Amino acid sequence: MSAYQVPAETETILPPPIPQAPRPPKKLKPARKQVKPGDVEKTEAVQTGKEYNIWYNKWAGGDREDSYSNKVKSQTRCQIKRDSGLTRANTTGMQYICLFFARGCCPYGWECEYRHTLPDAAGNMPDSSKDCFARDKFADYRDDMGGVGSFNRQNRTLYVGRIKETGNGQETEEVVTRHFREWGTIERIRVLQYRSVAFVTYVSEFHAQFAKEAMACQSLDNDEILNVRWATEDPNPVQKVAEKRRLVDMGQEAIKARMDPRIVDAMRAVRALEDGDALDDGQGEEDEAEPDAKRRRIEGDTADSGSGDDEDQENQPPRQQQQPSAPPIATGLLSADTLEGLKYFAEIRKRTAGVTTQQRAPPRPSAAGLGLAAYGSDDEED
Repeated sequence: MSAYQVPAETETILPPPIPQAPRPPKKLKPARKQVKPGDVEKTEAVQTGKEYNIWYNKWAGGDREDSYSNKVKSQTRCQIKRDSGLTRANTTGMQYICLFFARGCCPYGWECEYRHTLPDAAGNMPDSSKDCFARDKFADYRDDMGGVGSFNRQNRTLYVGRIKETGNGQETEEVVTRHFREWGTIERIRVLQYRSVAFVTYVSEFHAQFAKEAMACQSLDNDEILNVRWATEDPNPVQKVAEKRRLVDMGQEAIKARMDPRIVDAMRAVRALEDGDALDDGQGEEDEAEPDAKRRRIEGDTADSGSGDDEDQENQPPRQQQQPSAPPIATGLLSADTLEGLKYFAEIRKRTAGVTTQQRAPPRPSAAGLGLAAYGSDDEED
């Protein structure tokens, strides 16, 4: 086995998730206005080319150097504990989040048409082809892994670059955790020491989308300008196995939530019979109680049918008294309930076997043709 192959039976032990902190307020008040008109100075991008690329949001040609060298630090930043609140979206039913709220520069406050809260990790957006800000996703990622993202893959990991490291890897991880845990529960963080790079994986994809916009061009503790983008697929085979298992479990939970609970119980019973496992005690007691009820119903039907034929039974020799048979034992794929039902139908067939049904006389054959005998014959006898 090569070093990159992982057996399917290997159990991957993941570290416990990092909870969100600080927690947003439980009782929301009307959202406040994060900025006032004129507080944010809007500067136009310096023209470095002849054509402006709206896909990459930059000028085409002439800017071969690193685009983040021309970036400036964001003037605003969202603070979940202070800025979260109620807006018009809470009354209209809008589920999407305000993009400018995530960036900390929404001037509308409670009058905003979008929500001013973190997206619900357990909920679903109305359209899976849009992100939590109602922006359309695309079939593939941009070359620089920026932008909205792709709808072909559920990405929960952010690439965080341009981190100024002032200590060892453990200290850098603590700094990244303290700043990024504000936007949701973090599953894991990986810091590449001496490379100024960290990978932050959230439990919810919506929280990753929110954190990408909230931390773009922000700084941690050393006045740097962060480069936050979507991360490519993790090449670690252990993480690939864990991600595949997570998607399978999530799909099973989603299907189970939409199915009838009785169908789920029936599937569990069939699977237990195929595997030879014993079912739950509660279900076994119900299976034992139902055959008893059916047995009493069969005996009652037999007694009622026998009371009407007392006179015929007096002329017949006495029959040998039948002893009550033991309840059938479930063997193979047939449960005790099924065996009892088959016994019930066999008893009914035995009682009705002696009754002879009067057969109807076969219909007389009709005359052939239209009743015209020897039509067209020249013989007088015809």
